[in-house]
Amino acid sequence: MNVPGATGEGQLERQSAWLAEHWSWLLDTRVLPSLPQNPSALDVGSGPGIVAASLSSRMDITCMDIDHDAVARCRSRGLRAVHGDAHLLPFEDRSFDVAYCSFVLLWLRDPERALREMLRTSRHAVLLLAEPDHGGRIDHPDALRPLRQMIVDGLRGEGAEPLMGRRLRALCSSCGVDAEIGIHPGSWDMRRMRSEAEGEWDWIERTAVEGASHLRDEWASALAAGTLFTHSPIFYALIMK
Repeated sequence: MNVPGATGEGQLERQSAWLAEHWSWLLDTRVLPSLPQNPSALDVGSGPGIVAASLSSRMDITCMDIDHDAVARCRSRGLRAVHGDAHLLPFEDRSFDVAYCSFVLLWLRDPERALREMLRTSRHAVLLLAEPDHGGRIDHPDALRPLRQMIVDGLRGEGAEPLMGRRLRALCSSCGVDAEIGIHPGSWDMRRMRSEAEGEWDWIERTAVEGASHLRDEWASALAAGTLFTHSPIFYALIMK
């Protein structure tokens, strides 16, 4: 994707793999029971359609992104996709049963306006599926603790709000709505840690403002010793209208 701050497709795939099971649980237990069968949904800032593809068996999804390449990637997956800006959605009021987004609000210049647009275009529910809080990041062993601030500073340098997760309550309140705010659970084993460590480190090196290369050996040693642990809390917000 060519949009500044856009997350690479590989990272999006890893994020979705972590969260897909809990996303499905949220929909199946909190949202879909009170909606029509096969409800219509708008995926705001859909990127290449990875999340929409994972949820398409549950909802009739329209993808929307500001990046033309992302729209083309959605269509290549067989998804319905249109070009548009999250700050001014190109749809009439109450056009969809559900409006949702994931890993989007932290990149927007005006997340409150985007949420108001999602509220405007949805009939029944708005689901902010995933917003990270990198200020709560954990890296272990202790030699890796500097990564947290390096990542926070790097994301801010790219124009993102790395603490968006903790801001979801205030954001919803500013739009005059109550929301169920929660945090996604996670589980880790060394097999998965080893399989994802290279991708995670690549993302860290691209993101950390000061450059994290001097910590590469610490990361590799901890991985080899089986002591590496890393986690950034990822929050969600559910608004039922």
